[in-house]
Amino acid sequence: METFAPVARLDTIRLLIALAAQKQWKIHQLDVKSAFLNGFLEEEIYIDQPQGFVVSGKEQMVYKLKKALYGLKQAPRAWYTRIDSYLLSLGFERSISEPTLYVKKKQAETQLIVSLYVDDLLVTGGDRNMLADFKAKMKDTFEMSDLGQMIYFLGMEVQQTHSGIFLGQKTFAAKILSKFSMENCKPTSTPMAVGAKLSGQEGYEQVSEADYRSLVGCLLYLTATRPDIMYSVSVLSRFMHCCNKQHLQAAKRVLRYIKGTLSYGLKFSRNEDLKLIGYTDSDWAGSKDDMKSTSGYAFTLGSAMFCWSSKKQSIVAQSTAEAEYVAAAGAVNQAIWLRKILADLNLYQKEATEIFCDNKSAVAIAKNPIFHGRTKHFSIKLHVVREMEQAREIELVHCNSEDQVADIFTKALCTSRFIKLRKELGVSSMEAKEEC
Repeated sequence: METFAPVARLDTIRLLIALAAQKQWKIHQLDVKSAFLNGFLEEEIYIDQPQGFVVSGKEQMVYKLKKALYGLKQAPRAWYTRIDSYLLSLGFERSISEPTLYVKKKQAETQLIVSLYVDDLLVTGGDRNMLADFKAKMKDTFEMSDLGQMIYFLGMEVQQTHSGIFLGQKTFAAKILSKFSMENCKPTSTPMAVGAKLSGQEGYEQVSEADYRSLVGCLLYLTATRPDIMYSVSVLSRFMHCCNKQHLQAAKRVLRYIKGTLSYGLKFSRNEDLKLIGYTDSDWAGSKDDMKSTSGYAFTLGSAMFCWSSKKQSIVAQSTAEAEYVAAAGAVNQAIWLRKILADLNLYQKEATEIFCDNKSAVAIAKNPIFHGRTKHFSIKLHVVREMEQAREIELVHCNSEDQVADIFTKALCTSRFIKLRKELGVSSMEAKEEC
């Protein structure tokens, strides 16, 4: 029995916002009421007669369900199948790489894009008449609310202006500070102290795991629009099972940083060049507990970064070159996926996607098919970098360490360096923005 139902990834939603900002399209939001009740069941399911609706003389009989109900494990799948078939019947094409992304095309022109997150639909496109017609057809088929231009989605506040689209979580950030009694704390300029090395080893007073997990969980949700805290929160999430006072103090430092940057978020602005560009970086043996390294990557379409990651590597790298090559492999996999989505949106990347790396050895390994003594142990899956280089899907390009934006995802930085890279990410204040 299939019960899985996909939802839109945050990377896809931010990509859609970046595209709309560059094309100067408005994003509209629709909400289907009681969505799960619209799904048709493929299995035979019977239920007891509900209290108050028992038929006299037939107390031992049951009802056979014709449509899904809330609480059924099949309900999300049934709803997705229903809305999927309906959108396809309207002439939309489903993205192969993102099953919740639908595109209506006319030759080489993208007319309408729909992104589905359970019962919420984001709709954008350059044809206003087609958008209005789509809304009318949806209202005829489903009971729904037209929320107009998107202003609030999944806890994210959205400002759509003539100069671009601003994405932030100011209200949620303020709630986090209030929840953990940090609304009057002293702000700090960076989320993590330079040289901070957290460890899971004993030696510090233990703290409440429930409180720590709740705090880190809130911070993880905040990273949807705050890539500047991604590295710090990624490190903190490694100690959910063995948290101590040192970890809690580090988490509260992130809250102090948020206090001083409460109104910050991502500003996506207009740019004629819709070229996908990536950055990849890694530290080396940064984890004190297992000597593993941290990979980081970020991607942009010309304005703010819409896709990023900071993650501990699964292997112990034996050199800086290996650590950087492992990080590059992760970035390449993401780049391939993003290129496919852009192709589905008629935004074909005619040239290889440049991914900037500040390690010359890693770049050389990607471009040279000859095995060396120090690289012969590399996992086969890492050589997707080399394969995609040869296929001209991506190109690993060397850059100076000073220009490496992904550096912010691999280590704690000094204030000046951190602020410089934060600006490169597209993170800025929401205050005094132009209104529609």
